[in-house]
Amino acid sequence: MKDDRGELDLTKQIDDKDKLIAELRQRINELLAINKSHQQLMGKQIQENEELKKDNKALAKQIDDYFQVRMNSTRNSGM
Repeated sequence: MKDDRGELDLTKQIDDKDKLIAELRQRINELLAINKSHQQLMGKQIQENEELKKDNKALAKQIDDYFQVRMNSTRNSGM
């Protein structure tokens, strides 16, 4: 059915605004869901990053300890 109300009709303007508000609320809900998902993902990535930093420090210490043992054994053997 064709709407015969003109652009200046207040009821038509209100209906148009109501439709726009509904669309915007829908979009806000979509964006809030995306935001929540991104926050969860970011939390997991931060946790993983912290674990990798800890692992990296442990590996660096292992390498340092290994070379310290090698240096000490070389010094003790007189080379």
